[in-house]
Amino acid sequence: QLQLVESGGGLVQPGGSLRLSCVVSGFNLDYYAIGWFRQAPGKEREGVSCWSSHDGSIYYADSVKGRFTLSRDNAKNTVTWNLQMNSLKPEDTADYYCAAQWYGSSCWASEYDHWGQGTQVTVSS
Repeated sequence: QLQLVESGGGLVQPGGSLRLSCVVSGFNLDYYAIGWFRQAPGKEREGVSCWSSHDGSIYYADSVKGRFTLSRDNAKNTVTWNLQMNSLKPEDTADYYCAAQWYGSSCWASEYDHWGQGTQVTVSS
């Protein structure tokens, strides 16, 4: 059973930084595409950054390019996916979710079937 646990959200001032982490545990982890998604109140869930298990490419939404960076740390039985968020803006305020899909390459939320519980990010002065 695949498990995803997020951490790292919080309150930060505009221009500040946060690092979100998603610990993924289970089997055959290299075959799961991983995505970070966010959902602000009254808005649809959108893909922020996703890693393709087809070719290892990384997608960034235009709104976060140059500010957010996706990376991974491998451990014996887990993989931690980190989303480094710099130069944060008030419009980055949302609940952030980590998700996985078997052998995927998209960043569409509807194609992901394993989800973490989410972590809240608030950017405000």
